[in-house]
Amino acid sequence: MNRHFEDTRYYLKRAGETAKRGIAEELEPLEARVRKLTGKEGEPDPERRDELRAELADLQERAEGEAKKAIGTARERLQTVRRASSG
Repeated sequence: MNRHFEDTRYYLKRAGETAKRGIAEELEPLEARVRKLTGKEGEPDPERRDELRAELADLQERAEGEAKKAIGTARERLQTVRRASSG
């Protein structure tokens, strides 16, 4: 695989991880407020946490798939342009 595409995949993965942490950080005050209002303290149900992790893994796989598809489309377009300019 071309190094540029490897770099792109790496940075897409990092962007997803960073977005996940950013969303969690942004929602912390809201979560604390909801817990205070509902009287619930502590960590969420472990089963729910596992569900969320599975959903995040699915999202990551889908994002990687879409990135690969976009890369494939870009390669096809580039080949088309190269063929047209050399012909």
